[in-house]
Amino acid sequence: MDATHLHLILTHFPIVGTIIGIGILIYGQILKKIEIQKVALVTFIVMALLTIPVFLTGEEAGETIENIAGVSEQLIENHEELAEKAIWVMGLLGALSLISLVAILKKVSFSKTLTLITLIVSIVTFGLFAQVGNLGGQIRHSEIRTDSNINQGSDENLKSNHADEDDD
Repeated sequence: MDATHLHLILTHFPIVGTIIGIGILIYGQILKKIEIQKVALVTFIVMALLTIPVFLTGEEAGETIENIAGVSEQLIENHEELAEKAIWVMGLLGALSLISLVAILKKVSFSKTLTLITLIVSIVTFGLFAQVGNLGGQIRHSEIRTDSNINQGSDENLKSNHADEDDD
């Protein structure tokens, strides 16, 4: 297994894990159950940690596929640029989750406020990672590309594909 395989395997965790954590946190807040909220906060911390190897393997994964016919370097670049922003937001979510967890454990008066802020950041994080995942998926799945993404930076790949067709 190389970095590309690891990237493809782990890449789903930040997206799926964050939405699961959001559901758990909302459920815990509705029921006012601190134990359930702690589970959500730990989930966010784990997702933040799992995001590190996803990010670190992304560069090699991009290099592995950039020369494959039909792969747009612009799509790879768009995915990478958004991923660079998203990892900072995930880091913020992980740090906020840890602070919220400590605040709950120490029974700090503003722990409810911190947990609510963490929920808001988790929703933003999920939205951002859903976009990163969508852009990553578009790299190899032309069926989910929009017209703007197909036209954006893919002219050289279209030329490459047409040259391949002319050779037949």
